[in-house]
Amino acid sequence: MKNLNFRSFNIFAIMLLVIGASFIQNSKAQTGAAAVVFLMIEPDSRAAGMGNAGVALADNANALFWNPAGLADQVGTEVALTHSNWLPELTSDLFFEYLVAKHNIKNWGTIGAHVTFLNLGEHEHRDEINTDLGTFRSYDLSVGVSYGLKVTRNLSLGTGIRWIRSNLANVSVGAQETEPGVSVGVDIAALYKFPEFYLGTIGGQYNLGFNLSNMGPKIQYSDSEQADPIPTLFRFGQAITFEFDSYNKFTLATDASKILVRQRVNETCIDPAVPETCTTEYSSDPFYKAIFSAWSPIEIVSSATNDDDEEEVQNLSVFDQLLLSAGLEYWYNDLFAIRGGYFYENPYNGNREFMTFGAGIRYNIVGVDFSYIYALKENHPLANTMRFSLLLNFAR
Repeated sequence: MKNLNFRSFNIFAIMLLVIGASFIQNSKAQTGAAAVVFLMIEPDSRAAGMGNAGVALADNANALFWNPAGLADQVGTEVALTHSNWLPELTSDLFFEYLVAKHNIKNWGTIGAHVTFLNLGEHEHRDEINTDLGTFRSYDLSVGVSYGLKVTRNLSLGTGIRWIRSNLANVSVGAQETEPGVSVGVDIAALYKFPEFYLGTIGGQYNLGFNLSNMGPKIQYSDSEQADPIPTLFRFGQAITFEFDSYNKFTLATDASKILVRQRVNETCIDPAVPETCTTEYSSDPFYKAIFSAWSPIEIVSSATNDDDEEEVQNLSVFDQLLLSAGLEYWYNDLFAIRGGYFYENPYNGNREFMTFGAGIRYNIVGVDFSYIYALKENHPLANTMRFSLLLNFAR
């Protein structure tokens, strides 16, 4: 990403948002209406190795992302760090960093804090006649705190708030001045752990969880008329764990997620028979309205063939708009884990489909996790993405 001809800031911003989380291929879905989609990047290698399913697990410091209610049952202090070279099939100068910590306060609950950073690389700044105006760097940053509290023996609630700064290009483009976008996102979450059960000598634990994250005002880079919503996300999931004996434990987890963004398309025509006289304007509902209005079918325009001039309208039900995850995890003696998972998104609503693999080691206070994405689509930018996580758990 070293040779960017900066002729239009809007084109550049859209490119970064699309590349940043690898969404929208040959479609105009609701995902593409959101900015700062780095907030949806799954940060920890454990859940990433399980197909991005984690809302009903949330049993370590990374619960701040998956489900802050999961903090409530945790004790002691833990620090975790995740690193990933992001979208390695596209470029070499994108990387993702996530630092998180949690601490239990006796009789009060558990608090946590995180820093999320996505480096978007260095770019050349050029004007409309291709004059070299130097270089600039782009990044997305989020800093937040979370809290989890048990309200009954089985039910925990959680919340969180994060400050968001998106510095795509702090430069002038013609007469338009651009500046970093700033917003705030709030989470509310719950986790219900059913009483333990037994199938003969096999112990079992079943959990249900949800997390409504990133509720907040729109973010803007130039003027308020061009503000975009942040990606409010509803995630619901379940997890069931079977403990065969003191050495062998197996977990199955599934998540279903929905991006709660509702984009409106308004087309006005002087002469409907003449397409050149038509103008299209896009708007989006504020988050407090979108968390309700986004639960409805949508129509999107997609390329019907490889010919970009030929398009067709696709109708997507609410189910078609879901992001589906499923994962398996096996632990031996709480020391070594292997993981696998599957992630699916409708071809007209993001078109991500991949398998994941992972492994983990725990020894004393140290934990190390690794995950790998095997893309099921050719030339997919997420292919071969790896994450590495380090955990220090001082409760051990």
